[in-house]
Amino acid sequence: MADLLKQLDQRVLTTAEILYYFPDYPDLLQQYLWQDYDHAPQFPTLKKFLHFWNHHLDGKLHSIRVTNAGVIVPGNWTPQATEILL
Repeated sequence: MADLLKQLDQRVLTTAEILYYFPDYPDLLQQYLWQDYDHAPQFPTLKKFLHFWNHHLDGKLHSIRVTNAGVIVPGNWTPQATEILL
């Protein structure tokens, strides 16, 4: 129910792919996926998380890719006129 309230508060589901340098092996990149409801396009929740990362975690950030989806609705199902026999 909390997710629905976040959507009603004009938040969108936001996903961030974060690439960061592995602390013990600085030549290697690790991937971290972050997901939460946030206000686009300012993304204050994501910015707060990245601020925390920069000040409290050892892995230096390499790059961040952000995507978001509007209000989540049930998918559409369209029946097909094809029959496949196995």
